[in-house]
Amino acid sequence: MPSNVHALATKVWNYHHLNHTLSPSDCIFVLGSNDIRVAEYAAKLFLEGYAPYIVFSGGEGELTRGMFKGSEAEAFAEVALDMGVPQGAILLEPQSTNTGENVQFTRALLEMKGLEPESFIIVQKPFMERRAYATFQQNWPGKKVTVTSPPIGFDEYPNETLSYSDVINVMLGDLQRIKVYPSYGYSVEQDIPDEVWQAYKKLVELGFKEHLLT
Repeated sequence: MPSNVHALATKVWNYHHLNHTLSPSDCIFVLGSNDIRVAEYAAKLFLEGYAPYIVFSGGEGELTRGMFKGSEAEAFAEVALDMGVPQGAILLEPQSTNTGENVQFTRALLEMKGLEPESFIIVQKPFMERRAYATFQQNWPGKKVTVTSPPIGFDEYPNETLSYSDVINVMLGDLQRIKVYPSYGYSVEQDIPDEVWQAYKKLVELGFKEHLLT
């Protein structure tokens, strides 16, 4: 990767991290995706005692169509079960197709179950921390929210299914959504430092446009 692309992408990557400090909470809320490492990290947090139950939310999104046998939620739950999370501690929301629905449908599920958590640990991909937070706050205000992700750096994040180019394209799409979604009522406002936005614009000029809104 050219050094200028790496420097710009690292700046955007770092912005997406909220660097919240974890503490025990009422519920671990896992947003489904194409990255099974999110499920592994969420299960680890549960097994370390951070919450009494764990919700896996996600149906089939743009990046996971045909990837799993079932929904994202079901695939992630299988990972957690294999790691030792008991079946009785797992709740599934397998219908949502975007982050807003993750929150809305999970809220409805918990209310149906008679559960009223006041504090959440949200687990998502590293470059989706900030958008997950902003979307949750818009759709379920008044809760204590901590957001976290697998502790993997930008240089270690790409793997056999996600190239550097894939990661840059998707995280630019997320940054664009952080900027424009508040005007649609999808999420709360988040400050974007000018240096981060300039990095975004330069990367878009270099051709990283695959996940931008049209």
